Amino acid sequence: MKEFIVDGHEASLLPDGNWKMVWNDEFDGTELDRTKWDYRLSMMGKRHPAWTDKGVQLDGKSNAVFSILLEDGRPVSSQLQTGYNFMDEPTVPTKFCGGALQWNIGKLKNNLYTHTFGYYECRCKFQQNPEGWWSAFWMQSPVIGASLDPAETGSELDIMEYFHPGKVAEHCIWTGGYGLDCKGASAGGMENLDTDAFHRVGMLWNENGYTFYIDGVENGHVDKYVSERPEFILISTEVKGYRNEDHLPVKEAFDIAGKDVFTVDYVRVFDAIKE
Repeated sequence: MKEFIVDGHEASLLPDGNWKMVWNDEFDGTELDRTKWDYRLSMMGKRHPAWTDKGVQLDGKSNAVFSILLEDGRPVSSQLQTGYNFMDEPTVPTKFCGGALQWNIGKLKNNLYTHTFGYYECRCKFQQNPEGWWSAFWMQSPVIGASLDPAETGSELDIMEYFHPGKVAEHCIWTGGYGLDCKGASAGGMENLDTDAFHRVGMLWNENGYTFYIDGVENGHVDKYVSERPEFILISTEVKGYRNEDHLPVKEAFDIAGKDVFTVDYVRVFDAIKE
């Protein structure tokens, strides 16, 4: 790995080769750049009770700070995204060509940013109490699940997921949608990470698959389900429990609301320079 210097900010650690930065957010200032990010509020056609558009603040020190809030007595947090999954938006009653049919698709939106092959990196400091909520840095295709071909309609690319103290979960690739045809592969993962320090998590995505990195060290490779579809970036947090059968938040989330944070220093995207 080699350093890529960004003036006034922490350097990136990139795989060998020549690179150019094609998209980034250093989270400078005190207001989230809404030309780069939107809040994800719905999932699979329904408003998701775990998410809010108020759970991210810029601290004026080039960090985006995610936290748990209480809304109507419920612990909630935020997910940021640079694009949209066509299945997420809730359906609004319509009549196609005046008929009585109802297509189960909500309002479509223009993506803010999507990209394919390259190197994706996030520098972050994990939350101290992940038993109450989890964090992730990942990518998704706007049309994921619309076919069985990942090259055509994309895969979910889980670069980092943090569910338990000091442990980055296996990096996962999911394709075929989220129903009967869903299949996946995984690699890597790391335990005993310093929870008081910032860490760099990254993914090299090319025609040979996906290679993952933690703090500049290779941490697994998946050569299946290679997407050739432009995908959008997500930085997400979510209170645990809402996806369980009872759809109720875990007790730990109430205990740490307003007390725990997940901090992101930057997100950067690089293209390889062909010689």
